[in-house]
Amino acid sequence: MGIDPGSQITGFGFIEDKPSLKLIAYGAIRPPKGLALPHRLKYIYKGLCEEIQHHQPEEVAIENVFFAKNAKSALILGHARGAAILSAANSDLEVSEYSPTVIKQAIVGFGRAEKSQINSMVGLLLRIKEPIKPMDASDALATAICHAHTHRPLKKILPR
Repeated sequence: MGIDPGSQITGFGFIEDKPSLKLIAYGAIRPPKGLALPHRLKYIYKGLCEEIQHHQPEEVAIENVFFAKNAKSALILGHARGAAILSAANSDLEVSEYSPTVIKQAIVGFGRAEKSQINSMVGLLLRIKEPIKPMDASDALATAICHAHTHRPLKKILPR
């Protein structure tokens, strides 16, 4: 499972990586507008718990905070990440964290790729014909793919 945390929209995506990449599901959790931060965090937490319960992932990968436009935004994003990590931890799942640069590098080959490039490449890798919406779900799938590529065992390339 990949998670792209946010206090307004939290993207999630489920893939299988054996024997090859396969899409299971993706979507986003959108707390109702006007909710106070504690209630948005609860909404995100409960939504992710429901998705985890339904899809039963083996591991969770989450996008790490890289930077924010201001300190308040970074703090709020950190709270959303905390709710997401707690949903995985309470389900006894291992959590791996990746910076946006590492995820972009793993998916597109360029650490400063645009969101549209990530969306297109994720679609190609998972054989999804239409653009993935919202972009937060595409970012979550990219995080899951990055994790799958990072944790795959290395294959021997030389004959015995």
